[in-house]
Amino acid sequence: MIGPDGSQLGIKAVPDALLLARELDLDLVEVAPLAVPPVCRIMDYGKFRYEESQRAREARKKTAHVTVKEVKFRPKIGKGDFDTKVRHVQEFLAEGHKVKVTLQFRGREMAHPELGTKILDEVIEAIDAVGKVETQARLEGRNMSLVLVPDKKPTKKKEESRVATASEAVAPE
Repeated sequence: MIGPDGSQLGIKAVPDALLLARELDLDLVEVAPLAVPPVCRIMDYGKFRYEESQRAREARKKTAHVTVKEVKFRPKIGKGDFDTKVRHVQEFLAEGHKVKVTLQFRGREMAHPELGTKILDEVIEAIDAVGKVETQARLEGRNMSLVLVPDKKPTKKKEESRVATASEAVAPE
């Protein structure tokens, strides 16, 4: 049996342990039922459950919520549109999101899947600094898709740029 302050009180019979717990106005909780003899502790069980739920809530707050963003391309995409979409992919990866890059084929474009593969390869080359491929490109019906993941932890890009512009404004030239 373990006391409320963590000290060992020795081996006691259940009625004696219950009596001692009631005298202290606390609960007798079995903490190791498989031990020989079973281990019980005198504690405020309501307070223990509350603190446990608080620890679980804090742990949930600290977990990273990864979302999957999707960016769609077409085989006949222009250079400007391609650059814009790649920039969006890079921003999503910098924020720590996974990105699903989908290439949609229409009509006769299905006859030339190598054009789609070429575009997806260009996307992979462009994001090489901020991400890497999680799932290789594969053709599923009229869509070809691949999944990209960030290379490292999400960065606070906006905060860094604010600090840089503030330091430039303050620093005399």
